[in-house]
Amino acid sequence: MKYGTGSSDEIGYDLTQYGARRVLVLTDAGVAATGWPQRIAEGIETYGIEAVVFDGVHVEPTDVSMRKAVDFARGQGEWDAFVAVGGGSAIDTAKAVNLLTSNDGDLMDYVNAPVGGGRAPSAPLKPLVAVPTTTGTGSESTTVCVLDVLSLRVKSGISHLRMRPSLAVVDPRLTVSQPPEVTAASGMDILCHAAESYTAKPYTEFDRKRPEDRVPYCGSNPLADMFAEQSLRLLSWALPAAVRDGSDMKAREAMALAATFAGLGFGNAGVHIPHANAYPIAGQVRDFHPSGYPGDEAMVPHGMAVSLTAPAAFRFTFDAAPDRHIRVARLLAPDYEWPGDLREHLPAVLGQIMREIGIPNGIGAVGYTESDVDSLVSGTVKQQRLLATAPREASEADLAVILRESVTLW
Repeated sequence: MKYGTGSSDEIGYDLTQYGARRVLVLTDAGVAATGWPQRIAEGIETYGIEAVVFDGVHVEPTDVSMRKAVDFARGQGEWDAFVAVGGGSAIDTAKAVNLLTSNDGDLMDYVNAPVGGGRAPSAPLKPLVAVPTTTGTGSESTTVCVLDVLSLRVKSGISHLRMRPSLAVVDPRLTVSQPPEVTAASGMDILCHAAESYTAKPYTEFDRKRPEDRVPYCGSNPLADMFAEQSLRLLSWALPAAVRDGSDMKAREAMALAATFAGLGFGNAGVHIPHANAYPIAGQVRDFHPSGYPGDEAMVPHGMAVSLTAPAAFRFTFDAAPDRHIRVARLLAPDYEWPGDLREHLPAVLGQIMREIGIPNGIGAVGYTESDVDSLVSGTVKQQRLLATAPREASEADLAVILRESVTLW
């Protein structure tokens, strides 16, 4: 990881260290309009490297949009490396492009089972430089890319160690253009990454696997805990500050660090129930369109979807690790006094933060009712890769209770 103001000016040099002569820069139209992707491409070219910009990334990518990006890349010849400039959408799309220009087959061959074939890449991938412009997904430091499978109305992903970017370049200047609504939603993604990885099933409770069978998400562990705790400390003040004033560089710098720290944490430990619920909440959306996001199509931004069931999910998992849940609450709100049942401490803190930064009041506020719970549960149980990391096993009935409690949060 390379962090700091101005670090994105050095990507051309960084690429020379990989021997790259021809690179594809992937971004979306909104980020392209800021001028940063073109500026980065021009900086790359000063080192004698050809840089082609593809600005067709879809915000909240789908199997259709990823295939379009893959087809473009495959149709333009060989690439020595890839550069993703944008939020998780751009970075995840670049991961898919890198995978499918280095390996044969179709996108769905590699999507996690049972949604896709769960195939592992057989050939090494090319160097990928991830340059986040949002503070939230942590995709610059993880092995996962996430997408909507439109025909199935479900969100899923591809996960493999070879998918992790070779280099993350975190330049806080690139995050200033985020609207407050995007800062809020992506900030809740950071928060849930850190809280879920910190409360995940401990790595010592999993059966030992053969090396070739190990998965990136191995459960909470001392290294991931360290990153999660520091991320939560930073978020406690930086998240509301960055939402209030997007030009606050101190808050922006802290958010950029918090996002990357949380990515390093959950990229090893894993996430669990809030993220598993978020996939069908985003995938089955009907007509909700959030402020601050481009286009007119219905969508529930990933970080928002994750946060909407987090209070109820952590209420459910509390008994598995009470001290860890209380620790998360105290890191997020050191001065918050909770006189009642400690099980409610973390849900109360989350509710306070969500109200302060403008997150909708539960899944009901994004278009769902109790009549949708069974369909949402069906989508959640497909996310076994995530549910396996939960500190407490959740049955379909348990998930239904969590979702019903999340229709309205306050």
